[in-house]
Amino acid sequence: MMIKNILKQKALFPYLLKGRYGIEREAQRVTLAGDFSGTDHPAVLGNRSFHPYIQTDFAENQLELITPVADTVDELFRYLGAIHDVAYRSMAPEEMLWPLSMPPALPKAEADIVIAKLDQFEDVLYRRYLAKTYGKRKQMVSGIHFNFEFADRFLQQLYEASDQGVEYQSFKTALYLKVTRNYLHYRWFLTYFFGATPTSEANYFTDEQRPTEPVRSIRNSRYGYTNHPDVTVSYESLENYLGDIAALVETGKLQEEKEFYAPVRLRGGRRVADLAEAGIRYIEIRNIDIDPYAAYGISKEQVRFLHFFLLFLSTKDEGADLDEWVKIGDRMNDTVALEHPLAQTAYLQEAKEIVAELYSFAAELQLPEVPYLAQLGDMLENPALTFAGKLFQASQSAGQAAVARELGVAYHQSAWARPYQLAGYRTLELSTQILMFDAIQKGIKVTVLDETDQFLRLQAGDHIEYVKNANMTSKDQYIVPLIMANKTVTKKVLAEHGFHVPSGAEFATAAAAIDYYPHIAKSGFVVKPKTTNYGLGISIFKEGASLADYQEAVAIAFAEDQSILVESFLAGTEYRFFVIDGRVDAILLRIPANVVGDGRQTIEALVKEKNLDPLRGSHHRSPLEWIQLGNLEQLMLKEQGYTIGSVPPEGQIVYLRENSNISTGGDSIDVTDDFNEEYKAIAAAAVAALGASICGIDLIIPDKTKPADSEGAYGIIEANFNPAMHMHVYPYSGAGQRLTMSVLRLLFPEVFDASN
Repeated sequence: MMIKNILKQKALFPYLLKGRYGIEREAQRVTLAGDFSGTDHPAVLGNRSFHPYIQTDFAENQLELITPVADTVDELFRYLGAIHDVAYRSMAPEEMLWPLSMPPALPKAEADIVIAKLDQFEDVLYRRYLAKTYGKRKQMVSGIHFNFEFADRFLQQLYEASDQGVEYQSFKTALYLKVTRNYLHYRWFLTYFFGATPTSEANYFTDEQRPTEPVRSIRNSRYGYTNHPDVTVSYESLENYLGDIAALVETGKLQEEKEFYAPVRLRGGRRVADLAEAGIRYIEIRNIDIDPYAAYGISKEQVRFLHFFLLFLSTKDEGADLDEWVKIGDRMNDTVALEHPLAQTAYLQEAKEIVAELYSFAAELQLPEVPYLAQLGDMLENPALTFAGKLFQASQSAGQAAVARELGVAYHQSAWARPYQLAGYRTLELSTQILMFDAIQKGIKVTVLDETDQFLRLQAGDHIEYVKNANMTSKDQYIVPLIMANKTVTKKVLAEHGFHVPSGAEFATAAAAIDYYPHIAKSGFVVKPKTTNYGLGISIFKEGASLADYQEAVAIAFAEDQSILVESFLAGTEYRFFVIDGRVDAILLRIPANVVGDGRQTIEALVKEKNLDPLRGSHHRSPLEWIQLGNLEQLMLKEQGYTIGSVPPEGQIVYLRENSNISTGGDSIDVTDDFNEEYKAIAAAAVAALGASICGIDLIIPDKTKPADSEGAYGIIEANFNPAMHMHVYPYSGAGQRLTMSVLRLLFPEVFDASN
């Protein structure tokens, strides 16, 4: 078929670079010094028998990181970044991922390489067979497996335009076979540019059968992890391919179908034999060396180039003998793989011709800028610019292992720099990021359904749960958040159940609220919106206020809602109790936004300095929020005789808010273990009265050492249907409480039972 001419049709242009992608990245766990790690697979990663994202490869210290299928490269790398973050922060802090395909120095005794301790005994037996057949050391090589599928719309359009007279499935299978044969023939071209295993470390090679190092890619040469020479298959047709693999298993040359370690695998079902019915749905490219200079072992640019290259291969003519076409590619690839990293390739002229064809192909199809395409010519002329060339040159002074250690430590530090955030999803609210981290860690599948609305789908097996804002779940009826959103209704329900709440009045107009002023002028009071959350629009006057200040507070509250509440002020300390499934899992003391004077700087300067804390940010993307200097803060300063230009004396604490919400710049102090069960029981009972499963309930407690049932022991000022969890997980001080894990345990008890 003349695919190239069809690709030029305008109808196909929107789909040329559309596809579906998946990545499996293998990696060794090593110490920060770069030494082989003999520790077990991290226990916090749930049950690896069903974990969809992080599994154990051949050895106990060898991870395999697996992305879900993604429809865009950007989405693919969001998943890849998140999974890497979880992997790094699930290992011991003194461990990291080795950033090379070739393993670090291995133990002298092969027995010290521990086969993965899997639940299924047949999986362990298979690994024992591999160890006996190929040796454990060969199994320690890691790499990138790139799963690629042309977009279905692209294939449909191509099929309709080709008019081949065959059914769609047969057309698609024939196309993938053509791409596969061409990839196997031309993979030497990629080995030249992207091969990145020039040398081995100690104890990898233990006999005379080894290359003369350095080379471009040990892994992609005959010295890499390959089947025995008598294991060959035909790619001429799908029938030949399946028949050859079946014969290899039947004759004992392979123990199982998956033992066939080709640079490309044809995929279409759970088993190779399923291809006979399903046809080829996608291909798995397995010969990609880890890029040591990419944090995740492969870059977006390389993935985009690979897609472009596979599209190009769909148009290339093949030799008359298809199996010989593949074998020629095998021989050429081995030659290129074993060339010195700084030597020009023996196939320089052929490579230049391919580069010229790629340029022409991109121009004819009017494709946007293709990553790496402009660099290929320079990389051919100067091999030092290739992956292997760069790594080899960097290794000249201190050695390859030292380069790997430096890169590995940098990636490790990056993953730990903000342990409260999740790479790829840092635009989400922090509580949602932490929940996603925990779900990935426990092996619960995560799908972001609506990023703006913080809406997730979580799945374990056939069990699906939908979660909004990290803790709004199916465990609460729809009416519950409506009750808590309405502060008047919340107070009435709690009062009817015998709980202490502040007295007050509700107003629908500013005029009516101003008329109420004489009733509260001489006593402490609070002005707040009726239905808003996050402490917005709240003004607190502990000892009354002037009419002017009261009017301003009323205006601030009405700016947030159509109705407001004016309530009596309850003296004491405010605590946030986080209640889930009938128990208190965390208690937080929140200190209002404040600065401490140094006798030199203005309040404005002190606020700017405190906001430099890396724990502070905005829009709930950090454990603490930036302190603001808005109308409310300036009103609070005025009450204390300050302006933002005032210079408070050294050691003087200046409060910028009365309300202690973290969302308005407050500090969070974990005090979970400082409370007796009486106050916890009151909080849990109050939440039960509201009918909630998950709730943050705020209590004012003058003296927590007094019995909870004594007069004036507490007052409940608010219930929150969407309580922020990040401030409990990463408090300003005190022990963190992993509430996101509590939510997951509530939703998926079976996952936690299986992990124990």
